[in-house]
Amino acid sequence: MRSGARAGDVVALAGRLGWSASGLAVLRRGFSSPIAVVAAHRRPTPPYAAGPGAAEAGATAMCDVSDGLLADLGHIASASTVVIDIDRAALVRACLDDAAPLQQVGSALGVDPLAWVLTGGEDHALVATFPARAALPVGWTPIGRVRKGRAAGVLVDGQPAGDVARAVGAEGSGHVHFG
Repeated sequence: MRSGARAGDVVALAGRLGWSASGLAVLRRGFSSPIAVVAAHRRPTPPYAAGPGAAEAGATAMCDVSDGLLADLGHIASASTVVIDIDRAALVRACLDDAAPLQQVGSALGVDPLAWVLTGGEDHALVATFPARAALPVGWTPIGRVRKGRAAGVLVDGQPAGDVARAVGAEGSGHVHFG
């Protein structure tokens, strides 16, 4: 469920982010390469096995990332009435350090690939919260913490997530249903 996150929990990610959004950007420009990002958009590869592994490891809340990381973490934050603070450096290490195709497309299009990581959807990665002392299962990477706050929401390095997303060139915080 989305409502189980508690202050002190670790936020972790399984799967990749930004690849589908990068592939869509390529296709919208009329190109078909790099093939890796186009293929990621056309046929995502969700980390199916990571879900049951997270449950077995004691995940307190979990959601797929289909609307964008910030939007889907916002669902967890709202349902759990907590603040989720993403560590930008950890997110970059998890999603961009070995993502040469995203860097290539970003450079060609003049886009910071972090915008795709934060707000791009349809990669169907998983994001979950785990008790602080829990050992993360294989395939899960810590990217932040859950903390108490006056109002539920998502931060990046203590800053409002929307501000950070706009600073890297993202439009909004992800897909908004019926909005």
